[in-house]
Amino acid sequence: MDAGDDAHLIEHFIASETRLSGGFLTVLRDRVRLPDGQEATREFIRHPGAVAIVPILDDGRLVLVRQFRYPVGRVLLEWPAGKLDGKEGAFACARRELREETGYVASEWARAGVFHNACAYSDEGIEIWFARGLRPGVQALDAGEFVEVGQYEEAELIERLQAGEITDMKTALGLLWLQRWRAGGLRLDWHVPAD
Repeated sequence: MDAGDDAHLIEHFIASETRLSGGFLTVLRDRVRLPDGQEATREFIRHPGAVAIVPILDDGRLVLVRQFRYPVGRVLLEWPAGKLDGKEGAFACARRELREETGYVASEWARAGVFHNACAYSDEGIEIWFARGLRPGVQALDAGEFVEVGQYEEAELIERLQAGEITDMKTALGLLWLQRWRAGGLRLDWHVPAD
């Protein structure tokens, strides 16, 4: 689709005001001009971006982590994931986060895609990477990070998703993409890192 085809939908930036600048999130209030010429405000979170990894063991089981998520006040079952640090690329982040959170190192990687999980109020993009050829190692958690690693069958994860036990968006989407790939409906281009 040509960007010109969307001109009747596009809002144009006028000015920006920083409302909060925290450790890694910034909350902005922008003024924009709407397609009809009127002005409006848009409050949103600026985020550096993140990755989520779908780690596949040789026997087909999957590696996930359990951790407490303060904003929702509960322990969630999730793919290993984390935010990009500085000018770090998504692939470097995926490799780092897999090792830090789970201890595993992967010999093969494939990028599945990117999604915006809260595009109405955040610019965060999360890239989903698949990893296989896993070798166990030792976790290297950040200070103040408490993560429990587990291995799960796909069928169990589907049951947990349907029962409402898995509510994390990146985990639900990664599980869907995993099913599509295993069924032949999603192509992944696997590669072996040079180092």
